[in-house]
Amino acid sequence: MDRSLDTRVSQAVDAWLEWLPRWRPSTHRGRTRLCRRCFGSPVMAAVGLDRDVPHTVQHGLSTRIKAIVDEVVDEYTERNLPLLQRELKAAEESKARSYRPDRGLEPEYDGLPVDPDPVPGEPYLFTLAGLAGQEVAEPEAVPAPLSEEEKSALRTEIRLADECAIHAGKLVCLAIAPHRERILAAVALYVEPQIEALLADLTLELDSPPSW
Repeated sequence: MDRSLDTRVSQAVDAWLEWLPRWRPSTHRGRTRLCRRCFGSPVMAAVGLDRDVPHTVQHGLSTRIKAIVDEVVDEYTERNLPLLQRELKAAEESKARSYRPDRGLEPEYDGLPVDPDPVPGEPYLFTLAGLAGQEVAEPEAVPAPLSEEEKSALRTEIRLADECAIHAGKLVCLAIAPHRERILAAVALYVEPQIEALLADLTLELDSPPSW
C-alpha cells in the first residue's frame, strides 16, 4: 500500500478523534434527506460507523476521508489527464466569480445543506443557496468548443478519473480498517453516554405526569 496514503488516512483519523470530544447532539430539526456522502459508505462500514451512530459523527470522518480520495484523483488528473484538468480549471474559475457559502467550511459541515429546511408559513427573506445560485456575468472570452476527437478523449479521461477514484476508495478502506478499534472506543467514550443521557431525559419526560 502507498505509505503516503496510509499516513494521510491516519492523520485524518487523528484529527477526527481530536474533534470528537467537542461533539454535542443536535437540538434542531433532523435532516429530511439522506447524506450521500455517509449513507452506504464503505468507509463507514470498514470502521463500524455505518449503523447506530449519529450522522454528524459519521460526517466528520467521512468528509475527511473523501478529501483524501479527492486529493489522489486531483493529483492523478493533473499528471495524466490534461483535457479533464483544463475543463475542471475552467469550472473552478467560473465558480470563483460567484458567491459560494459552502466555501471554507470545517470538515464536519462540508457538504451539508447551508440552509435549514423551510417551515410552512414562515418564508425566508433570502437563502444562502439562493444567493449562491444568482447568475454572474461571464467573461467576454468564450473558449472554443471541443472537437469530436477532444470530446472522445475527454470521455476517456473522465472514465480513467472515475477508475482512479474507485481504486483510491478501496485503498482508503484498507488503510482505515486498522483504526477501527480506536474509532469505536472513542465513540463509546464520547458519543454513547450523551445519547444515553438524551434517552434517559426523554423517558423521564414521558413518564412524568403533566403539571396542569
